[in-house]
Amino acid sequence: MSEPVLPEWAEVGEKRRAHIARVTALLDRWALQLRLDADEAQAWHDAGRWHDALRDASAETLRALADDAERPVETLHGPAAAVRLAREGETRADLLDAIRWHTVGYAGWSRVGRALYMADFLAPGRQFARADRAFLADHLAHDFDGVFRQVVRMRIEWTVREGKALFPETVALWNHVR
Repeated sequence: MSEPVLPEWAEVGEKRRAHIARVTALLDRWALQLRLDADEAQAWHDAGRWHDALRDASAETLRALADDAERPVETLHGPAAAVRLAREGETRADLLDAIRWHTVGYAGWSRVGRALYMADFLAPGRQFARADRAFLADHLAHDFDGVFRQVVRMRIEWTVREGKALFPETVALWNHVR
């Protein structure tokens, strides 16, 4: 697995860099299995390599870029990265939406957003529900929408079980896919 090329402004440690590589490799595998055209496959690849580009940035940097003083700082790396990418000239709105909302979900996503949301959750390296997550990752090429629905369900169940708040975007996503 080759290491994805990150923007010069990326702020990630080695652990996060390895996660980005796993997510990108999974997205690339799915793109091949689904026989995506070159443009969509590139968008999936770019979503993987850029989604956590600011994951290790300071709270001050994230809040300033995302222009958000309210949400938990751990949810702001996607919006901050989307802002930086747009400033650098990225114009693919569906890719920017994928990166912006990959932590909480978004009902208006195109396929690249849904794929990133799943890859971020299903990529190897996470220690929980390994067999279930591996099964879903392997099954995606046969039932993209079904796997997506299950990933949304699993992420919401975890959030509720942990006593965390559900964001309005997450609720809208669930209402869209159920």
